[in-house]
Amino acid sequence: MATTLAEIRAKLAATENRGNNKQSGGDNAIYPHWNIAEGSTARLRFLPDGNTKNSFFWAERAMIRLPFAGVKGQADSKPVVVQVPCMEMYGAACPILAEVRPWFKDPSLEEMGRKYWKKKSYVFQGFVRENALSDDKTPANPIRRFTISPQIFNIIKAALMDPEMEELPTDLQRGLDFQIVKTSKGGYADYSTSKWSRKESALTAEEQAAIDEHGLFNLSDFLPKQPTEADLKVIKEMFEASVDGQPYDADKWGAYYKPYGLDTPNATPKADADDVSTAPAVAPAVAAEPDEDEVPTPSAPVATAAPASQKAEDILAMIRNRQKQ
Repeated sequence: MATTLAEIRAKLAATENRGNNKQSGGDNAIYPHWNIAEGSTARLRFLPDGNTKNSFFWAERAMIRLPFAGVKGQADSKPVVVQVPCMEMYGAACPILAEVRPWFKDPSLEEMGRKYWKKKSYVFQGFVRENALSDDKTPANPIRRFTISPQIFNIIKAALMDPEMEELPTDLQRGLDFQIVKTSKGGYADYSTSKWSRKESALTAEEQAAIDEHGLFNLSDFLPKQPTEADLKVIKEMFEASVDGQPYDADKWGAYYKPYGLDTPNATPKADADDVSTAPAVAPAVAAEPDEDEVPTPSAPVATAAPASQKAEDILAMIRNRQKQ
């Protein structure tokens, strides 16, 4: 774990350089800041990761959304979305991104590429010091978890790189609160005016006692389990079916990944029974705001663009033929 602000800045800078060169359910531990009213402010105090090997006080989560026109065998089924882990979250190559990345070289495929690009969010933990939700109840363990969008995360990150910030904001004695301010822009929730507090403050005796009693979460525990080879095979099948415009097949994939809330009693059990409970369906993003994920920079337009009405299966075939050349 990084113990000084300088260490965090060095790690962030190194991460940026590398980039330039190439939920746990069932309780209210997660604080739903996206539900605060427009014009409201929630004041949070972030805490370090319980995993001392993590240089940051957050864990990055990267998911890929696979849209389906419906569920196989359900005549009145509405479109559904299945979220699967992106392998880059575990420092490995992602087979979906490997296939999608070249799409950005062709203007006719760029929109499709954005649809299947990874969506990031960040897991933090800490105290809610000023609660803007009147109906929210603090759980027995007042250390809450926060799912932070890229828009808010970029504000957090920018301030950490500011030389005027002298102390680590998670310092127990001289740390800073973070204010999530909700407004709206273009019909979406907007958090661009969120900011760090200017005044340092120490944890209260009650907050310190909560840490002593409950301990800190290991944030990586709230990331999806890394897919096995069998899982990756299923993810690849689902991706191809999604691009082809096929419905979601609960019998084939329900024991691995499924749309949030879908019951799959007839799904074929996984070969490794221990993996079934560790690959639950992941709820869709709850914050209503536009995606802000980094995507590859499109290359210059190619001479011929596919017509907008081209079927998904034709697009997938064209992409694969191009990759073989």
